[in-house]
Amino acid sequence: MTASKVIIKKVCEWCGQEFIAWKVSTRFCSKQCNSHAYKDAIRKRVLLQTERETMEKAEKIAASKTGYQDYMSIAEAASLLGVTRMTVYNLIYSNVLRASKITSRLTFVRRCDIDAMLTNANYTKRLKHERKPITEFYTTKEIQEKFGVSEAWVFKLAKEKKIPKILHHGKTYWSKQHVDKHFAKHIENNSIVEWYSVQDMMEKFNMTTSAVYCFVSKFSIPKKKIKTLVYYSKQHVDAAKGINEPPKEEFYTMKEAVQHFGMTEDQIYKYAKKAKVSKHMEGRIVLMNKRELDAALAPPSI
Repeated sequence: MTASKVIIKKVCEWCGQEFIAWKVSTRFCSKQCNSHAYKDAIRKRVLLQTERETMEKAEKIAASKTGYQDYMSIAEAASLLGVTRMTVYNLIYSNVLRASKITSRLTFVRRCDIDAMLTNANYTKRLKHERKPITEFYTTKEIQEKFGVSEAWVFKLAKEKKIPKILHHGKTYWSKQHVDKHFAKHIENNSIVEWYSVQDMMEKFNMTTSAVYCFVSKFSIPKKKIKTLVYYSKQHVDAAKGINEPPKEEFYTMKEAVQHFGMTEDQIYKYAKKAKVSKHMEGRIVLMNKRELDAALAPPSI
């Protein structure tokens, strides 16, 4: 096109700046902007083509997986049925779906077995679950006395856990089954006789209140509640802190070791030295660690 002698003002389609063009077909203010726009157009065309090819490949793969196959893996069967692999395994374990286990890691399902499972499993309407009537109840006072909680805490718990209740002659009665179920994990262990209060733990271990609660939660320390006070098992706390007294070691005298193992003193000395059994002297008597010597001279297992 022949250049016009008329000055034409245009806006560059790449950088957006105004420039003077000598042709009405000019789109860019410079060769640099023209090059940028050209490369950008090619880049977009390549990306669009790549996306189209990727979608076509994905559709082909999905079609091949869901297409008719005589045999398929567990993953392919799950994809065909639209369920998880674990659901397919559960169907196999319950003998609803037949499968063939070729090796310890290779299992196949036949398409005809899937079709048979679907054909034989007729849909039935699920019956409504009949709720058993609640016949045993606690009064609020009975809950307070049995579990050592306050009246306000009983009502708070009932609201949070939605415990069934009835009102009778101005009194509130709570479902015994639901209350016992909630407190089952909090029932006191009668074998525990020594307890720490939160304040005891703070003073003994130099801990803050939040540190105490984090500690007992982390190590699942048994607890009991009396009114508003919470106590934690001393035995379990000390064990978690690593301050329990070590078990008392027992020892053999040489005479006892000879009688027990039916060996000579020289043999016992030889094996004890080889196994590095700890020993110490009490006067002129040699005492050898019973636990270590038993382990060193234990008969071999077959």
